[in-house]
Amino acid sequence: MLDAEPPVAGLRGCASHAALSRGRRHPEPSAPLRDDFQRDRDRIVHSTAFRRLVYKTQVFLNHEGDLFRTRMTHSLEVAQLARSIARALRLNEDLCEAIALAHDLGHTPFGHAGQDALDACLREADPASAGFEHNFQSLRVVDALEERYPSFDGLNLCFETREGILKHCSHRHAVALEMAEPGGVGRRFLERTQPGLEAQLCNLADEIAYNAHDIDDGVRSGLLAYEQLLELAPFARVHHEVLADHPALGGRRLLFEVIRRMLSQQVYDVIDSSAARLASYAPSDADAARRAPPLIVFGGATADAIVQVKSFLRQSLYRHPRVVETTEHAKQVIRDLFHAYSQDQTRLPASHAAREPRSQAIADYIAGMTDRFAWREHARLCTGAGTPDPLAAAGP
Repeated sequence: MLDAEPPVAGLRGCASHAALSRGRRHPEPSAPLRDDFQRDRDRIVHSTAFRRLVYKTQVFLNHEGDLFRTRMTHSLEVAQLARSIARALRLNEDLCEAIALAHDLGHTPFGHAGQDALDACLREADPASAGFEHNFQSLRVVDALEERYPSFDGLNLCFETREGILKHCSHRHAVALEMAEPGGVGRRFLERTQPGLEAQLCNLADEIAYNAHDIDDGVRSGLLAYEQLLELAPFARVHHEVLADHPALGGRRLLFEVIRRMLSQQVYDVIDSSAARLASYAPSDADAARRAPPLIVFGGATADAIVQVKSFLRQSLYRHPRVVETTEHAKQVIRDLFHAYSQDQTRLPASHAAREPRSQAIADYIAGMTDRFAWREHARLCTGAGTPDPLAAAGP
């Protein structure tokens, strides 16, 4: 079994090597004890945006329970999965960890509901706007919005880390990036090439993590019943495997064991399927891997199973009436805040009030909020706007 074998020393030739990085936008001397990807990871962990993730929604709003995932815990789970897969495939673990920890830095408060509301606000305020995309915003955070260093804005991360953070990008945003940075991280979306292997790996680790923990959180919340999950073929198959080995197992131990095995099966599948693709295409270096078709992949059966899980969660959890009710309140908070700042720019902190265009400055400020800060700011600025503060109802 793959997990019983010792890791192979050294990286693949087509992996991203820190010594061969395309570098930073602002040249800096090397660190004495860390390579550039390790340094990127450390900068991300110490950033303000990373600390805020602990109070940002994954599916359930932050105040709804202490044990539900947040953007912080999700990012940590993605990083763990990514490092494990990278080690088996001899890809760069440190780069994978940096990408995984930074990939959600641009998420709004209230998860995808907040993103959708902010996108609509931007487009309404400026019809010429490309709208709001959380992946693009994550890049803005590390390129411009973090204020930690005397000589440059942002974190000045390596090209490879920034490439991995920008998982998706609209054509309009890609064109804007290419104009500002010719040959930079926007180019691949125009040329339709792939990101580096570590970025491809993190994309799959992200899917593995959120499908598994959303099942767990859904059951914990009471919005999903275990019996419902047995209607999901990939879950039912592993459920029966577990009971064949542990006939008396029940309760949360049974759920945890099913989820653990599903995670393991998907991880091993990515390793086996990707190793076969890498052997078949044999890219000579990281740039050759970018020019090839996707090389870090799920096998066909696993890809089909993941589609089934995502469809099930969309219908049974994300569109559950209780989740929809909460997210509609959250969308109204975002809309009210955007309107309040648009009407009176002095309500913004000085660091944002001076920026242009105004609508983007407002979006940057709102996107950086945690869930609970957004609720409290809404209560301060928009009293009587019709959106209750759930923190008040939840108590201290």
